[in-house]
Amino acid sequence: MKLNRPFKSVLFTGLACSLSVLPFPSLLQAQEAKIIKIKLDQPIAKVQPNMWGVFFEDINFGADGGIYAELIKNRSFEFAKPLMGWTVSRKRPQEGEVLVVNRKEENTTNPRYLQVSKLTDDFELINEGFKGIGVKKGVRYDFSVMYRQLEPGVKMVLLLKDPDQKIIGQGAVTFTGQGKDWQKQTASFVATETNPKAKFSILFQGKGKVDLDMISLFPGDTWKNRPQGLRADMVQLLADMKPGFIRFPGGCIVEGTDLANRYQWKNTIGPIEDRKLMINRWNTEFSYRSAPDYYQTFGLGFFEYFQLSEDIGADALPILNCGMACQFNTAEVVALDELGPYVQDALDLIEFANGDVNTTWGKKRAELGHPKPFNLKMMGVGNENWGVQYLERLAIFTKAIKAKYPDFKIINSSGTDPEGDRFNLLNTSLRANKADFIDEHYYRPADWFLKNAGRYDNYPRNESKVFVGEYAVHADKNHVGSNRNNWESALAAASLMTGLERNADVVQMASYAPLFAHIDGWQWAPDMIWVDNLNVYGTPDYYVQKLFSTNRGTDVVSITLDDKNITGQDGLYASSVLDKNKKELIIKIANNSNQHKAVDFALDGQTRLKSKGTLEELASSNLDQLNSFDQPKAVSPKLSAVALKGKKLNMDLKPYSFNVIRIPLN
Repeated sequence: MKLNRPFKSVLFTGLACSLSVLPFPSLLQAQEAKIIKIKLDQPIAKVQPNMWGVFFEDINFGADGGIYAELIKNRSFEFAKPLMGWTVSRKRPQEGEVLVVNRKEENTTNPRYLQVSKLTDDFELINEGFKGIGVKKGVRYDFSVMYRQLEPGVKMVLLLKDPDQKIIGQGAVTFTGQGKDWQKQTASFVATETNPKAKFSILFQGKGKVDLDMISLFPGDTWKNRPQGLRADMVQLLADMKPGFIRFPGGCIVEGTDLANRYQWKNTIGPIEDRKLMINRWNTEFSYRSAPDYYQTFGLGFFEYFQLSEDIGADALPILNCGMACQFNTAEVVALDELGPYVQDALDLIEFANGDVNTTWGKKRAELGHPKPFNLKMMGVGNENWGVQYLERLAIFTKAIKAKYPDFKIINSSGTDPEGDRFNLLNTSLRANKADFIDEHYYRPADWFLKNAGRYDNYPRNESKVFVGEYAVHADKNHVGSNRNNWESALAAASLMTGLERNADVVQMASYAPLFAHIDGWQWAPDMIWVDNLNVYGTPDYYVQKLFSTNRGTDVVSITLDDKNITGQDGLYASSVLDKNKKELIIKIANNSNQHKAVDFALDGQTRLKSKGTLEELASSNLDQLNSFDQPKAVSPKLSAVALKGKKLNMDLKPYSFNVIRIPLN
């Protein structure tokens, strides 16, 4: 074990190396138990029902190529290179047999389509998918295409092929009708084998002329079996967390590299074929992880985000552009006297989510299949924006939104960092303006997280609330990609989160970031959940987040060591809550030292407890331990029983462990 870890206990300075080889029982016999006091009858803060949530951004192929289950890359030929992702395979090429046609004057949102004029030999049009196509034996695959048959006679054979060209799924399409009007044709077939790196092929037979657009293939086993829906295994991991909210669609995607590249929610609703594709701003953001084939098709758009939130019982938390592009890229801003359309987008979104079916945007929601309002309660204005220019634009948004919706909550940015001049300017100004929520972000090393577990202990209790909208422990540069999600990072995050929970009257919401990453297509790490074309696993960070979210409680109660909040004394970090709904005391405690810790919990108060409870323990003696596709639960909760002796609970906390103890109330 490396000795330069910031977690290393200094309790046995000078003897650490020699003691580490002694059997733990002998060490424990000499160790005096720490007495930790919990005051059961004196709640000190309310825990919000939506405190622990998730943050989704289409980064790391999180949407297209990820949770959005479309298997065809560049289905509408709108990438900068119209045939990116596609190849034409034929024995004797024929000029003009396959053309990309642009009808920009006729259709500005989806101008390109493919025209096939088949006269001679059969040929194939092959799509590579997103880093390949994951195919599962026995699963139905649903194909669809928009077409115009100009000259009848072309037949399409649909093929899924493994890397050795073996056919592992096959269907067919025969066109009907003729003319200039676009029609839709569908077909379904069942895969005969499983393969993570298949390709999809259309074999053209016969003779004739046909226009093709929106060539699409979805697995039949989407979330809730919705046509053209979401990848079920990825959504299930989110649902299992029981998050209180989903923050979407970002993230830096909201800002865009410039204002033309910003996220505009109105372009992401309605018929799929009418949603205007746009380059993903993470496409070439990092030269060392360039992804020129990364676009946003918006098949996962704002309606689907709201629907997903509703599906898993989470509040929707949309973030909108405030008239500022990413300040690390162009720093482009819209003139203050031209901010009106941006503000109107915010007002229209609230009406889209909550408006009666007789309103303009409420009617649009109903037409999309959801007449019932989504009950949107809050919205973020801007993402990681800073400076006076942000405050000027934010003030205009706030005045307009509050005038129409006085109780609606607005999330305000505090910039990119949790300290420094930018943060101080925003934090001071926003508090003076009585902001509803101030959004703090921190991506820092493990040591920073440990040192900041008491960050909010002295924050004002009755002023603006804090939303920790993005945070993650970043391991050093020797850890790359999924290797950054090691146990050391997750344990440090858990330790800080005890401080967030202890200050639930100040920090009312929090979400780890980012959420998803494709193992073959990531740009940013660490990430909570990693996927490939067939599999998904939660990292140690996932299980930390899940343990907090599923053990949220309703009321914070005091937990102290030597009458002080537990923020690192002897490597310990702790918080405790009562769950008045489930009638439980829940204790969360992290041991960041490399030693077992004997702890006596002294439970003070008239509240009666049952004599037996449970322990969910996350632990590993190896701080570099990872979860992986081969070992998805190497670090995952282990459940066991605990027993009280009167009003005392004696525990042996393993080294490098995070523990959630639940004791039923009697």
